[in-house]
Amino acid sequence: MRWPTLQNQIRRLRFDHNEMTQQELADHVGVSRQTIVAIEAAKYSPSLELAFKIAWVFKKPLEEVFQYQSQKK
Repeated sequence: MRWPTLQNQIRRLRFDHNEMTQQELADHVGVSRQTIVAIEAAKYSPSLELAFKIAWVFKKPLEEVFQYQSQKK
């Protein structure tokens, strides 16, 4: 069984949010810029708490920021 992968809209949301930098987002949620880079690239899944913090920064529901996407076989 293949599990879906966690995708996100962080890059688009940063752009829509006054072209916020990765560093600015990292500062808002209390992580390193490298953590934001890894989350945006779907190489790292944030904790539930961090995911909610990111969604809160953009004033969006969690499901508008993060989605599960099925992998093709």
